[in-house]
Amino acid sequence: MPKLTVVTRAGEESTLDVASGLTVMEAIRDNGFDELLALCGGCCSCATCHVHVDPAFADRLPPMSEDEDDLLDSSDHRDATSRLSCQIPFTDALDGLKVRIAEED
Repeated sequence: MPKLTVVTRAGEESTLDVASGLTVMEAIRDNGFDELLALCGGCCSCATCHVHVDPAFADRLPPMSEDEDDLLDSSDHRDATSRLSCQIPFTDALDGLKVRIAEED
């Protein structure tokens, strides 16, 4: 099963086994990371699932949609590695992906 490493805001790392078909947001939320609010449930309408993605995986991620880009623009913590975790389907190709939960806006 592919693995996802999640880094909390405090810097604590956890590695999760993730079933294909889930989004990164669902994997994080379903494993009890309360820092990731995901208020809209994955509809790409709130930006509360903002994460920073390991740059080594940038070329394996789906392109960012205009809606995702607009929502990330509202964050004071956006950088070149920012993505909304609800917009990243977790696949075998992402095995080993590491994300850090973004600071809350």
